[in-house]
Amino acid sequence: MLAGASTGTLVVFGLIAAALVLFVTEAIPNDITAIGIVVALAALEPWTGVSARGAISGFANTATITIVAMYMLSAGINGTGLVERLGIRLASVTRGSETRALAATVLTTGPIAGFVNNTPVVAVFIPMITDLADQSGVSPSKLLMPLSYAAILGGVLTLIGTATNLLASEFAATLLPRGPIGMFEFSALGVVVLSVGVLYLMTIGRRLTPARIPAGADLVEEFDLDEFLTHVRVPPGSDSLGIPVSDLAERTEAGASVLQLRRDGKGSLAVDSTRRLRSGDVLVVHGTHESVEALCAERDLRTLSSQEVTDETLENTTTDAILDKALVPNSSTFVGETLAKTRLREVYGTRVLAIRREGKLIRTGLDDVELAAGDLLLVRTTPESAAHFAESGDLVSVDAEGLDRLLDADVETVAPLSPRAPIAVGIMVAVVGAAALGVLPVVIAALGGVFLMVVTGCLTTSDAYDAVSWNVIFLLAGVIPLGLAMERTGGAALIAEGLVATGAILPTVAVLLLFSLVTGILANVITPVATVVLMIPIAVDAAAQLGANGFAFLLVVMFASATSFSTPVGYQTNLMVYGPGGYEFTDFVRVGGPLQILLAVVTTVGVTLLWGV
Repeated sequence: MLAGASTGTLVVFGLIAAALVLFVTEAIPNDITAIGIVVALAALEPWTGVSARGAISGFANTATITIVAMYMLSAGINGTGLVERLGIRLASVTRGSETRALAATVLTTGPIAGFVNNTPVVAVFIPMITDLADQSGVSPSKLLMPLSYAAILGGVLTLIGTATNLLASEFAATLLPRGPIGMFEFSALGVVVLSVGVLYLMTIGRRLTPARIPAGADLVEEFDLDEFLTHVRVPPGSDSLGIPVSDLAERTEAGASVLQLRRDGKGSLAVDSTRRLRSGDVLVVHGTHESVEALCAERDLRTLSSQEVTDETLENTTTDAILDKALVPNSSTFVGETLAKTRLREVYGTRVLAIRREGKLIRTGLDDVELAAGDLLLVRTTPESAAHFAESGDLVSVDAEGLDRLLDADVETVAPLSPRAPIAVGIMVAVVGAAALGVLPVVIAALGGVFLMVVTGCLTTSDAYDAVSWNVIFLLAGVIPLGLAMERTGGAALIAEGLVATGAILPTVAVLLLFSLVTGILANVITPVATVVLMIPIAVDAAAQLGANGFAFLLVVMFASATSFSTPVGYQTNLMVYGPGGYEFTDFVRVGGPLQILLAVVTTVGVTLLWGV
């Protein structure tokens, strides 16, 4: 296939190969890889055919600007309290029934994700669903993966449902003799895809989804910390008598961490504590058996192996300390930092006791662990610090409030609606309506909605900018010109020729299915955004060579990129439930793989019947 390739085509293929390696290995962040693509395309202009202006054209692309605006509009809707209110109502009617809980989860999340960015929706629902699972006597693992999958499925309902839809619309306007895709042009097929997906999750998927976390397990049990938490007593005449607790924690070289001082049946945090040790005091220590023994030998202490450390032990303090699970989101400033550099303990009084990552538990050497997006942390913190993390978005609480407290409290108190909620909803409806009726292009309608939300007080400018996942925006802007380079150098046509060759032995509809399957595989590995940019030019070229419907091929690629279920890194919401669900990588393959193949068939058949090939 490469025999007739030009030098420019080979250069672009080389850049794509390098980008794929970096996307898959994540040796550097994907958005930084995208910036490198921009620089390389412009620097190699004689071969890539992409000028400096063309290389940065992704930043001015209507899809990129629309996605920025949709992030902001979603923040305006989330700020109304409607999603939280809906979550509580959902919990009140499904409590105690796994079937009702699963049905309500997928049937609620899917439609919402068609209009509101699904990442914040899933972030709000994770603690609700986790506690709901506890109340229903169900493993949270049985509900969290369906939550993510439903959010992904909802993205195919409307043009603004996901970034890949908007990119496909841009390609439709530039590569085909037609305008952009309409707001609800593919919604009929989207409803079918969502319905089939929900039916799968309620039946086959329900049986395949594992129960990785035991139902009703406390946090110490969930993170298997029994052997890493020990009571240590200060005996009479100990060398440690009179030493401040914080000083003991700082000066120890044994590798164990002192979490708590217990005196007279009450505990206090060890961090920054000026209380001095007395005979009979008991310390709660975190570390391996060897490190605890070394601490005892070093500081003249005695272990109390007969006393078990539980959630109640760690939360029973004079400072209202809480034991919580916290998710590290993609946008967190802690991503890439070691725990020691985050200064969580010194600045926020927050101690990380364990990390769940990719189905594995990390419970030792935590200070040297670099945090990654999707990590689930077991933390002992304070309500004030938990509130700070919720506001900053650096950590997303997964288990801060019990469902009982939410349901027993006044809903107006725990999930108050903003007085501007009707205005925010009205603005969102107006944006969708204006774009759907063709009154305004979707990008202008979305920007107009942001303007109205800010001037009406539904959204502050700082909240608007904070709502944007800028790493996603840079990824978009960086990979868009890569598609341009493939077109200009003939790379897309060359790959299309190879795929078209299958048309000699396969009917066109089978080639269409092949594109769906290949696109789905790539989306699970190199992100949906990069996949749609690479595959749509190839699909449109292949359709032209086959004498087929280019729009049908474009739609199949769009649907396949937007529905990536088979890996935790295939879609951001999969990554968000990875840790809280205690999943292993293969769980997504086992549950999401059949769903991906099923929807590839459904999409191919649907596109063929509705648009023809």
